[in-house]
Amino acid sequence: MKDCYLKKNSEFQRVYSAKNISGSKYLTLFTKKNNMTYPRVGITTTKKVGNAVKRNFVKRRLKHLYRENYDKIKDGYDYVFVVKKGACEAEFYDLRYSFFNVLKRQKKVKR
Repeated sequence: MKDCYLKKNSEFQRVYSAKNISGSKYLTLFTKKNNMTYPRVGITTTKKVGNAVKRNFVKRRLKHLYRENYDKIKDGYDYVFVVKKGACEAEFYDLRYSFFNVLKRQKKVKR
């Protein structure tokens, strides 16, 4: 899992511009092909989600889901998860369901 996170604004903007979007109750997913042999992920939260503590809490949960399920996610794509309002109060189970729901909608889960 080397260098598997998107960090630069330009990387995020490139994924947003592809306009390949799916959403669920707590997350919106943007994807774009990256021509690499591994997936990369970026997570964004806005101030609408809550204060810094709540935003970081949700980001840690999503990073955990990503690391835990790294082998189930299709290679060769960049993924940007945008956290929606209400995700802070969601149970981990519900966040996990949303995580896989948006991936399945775009057929980015390995069988």
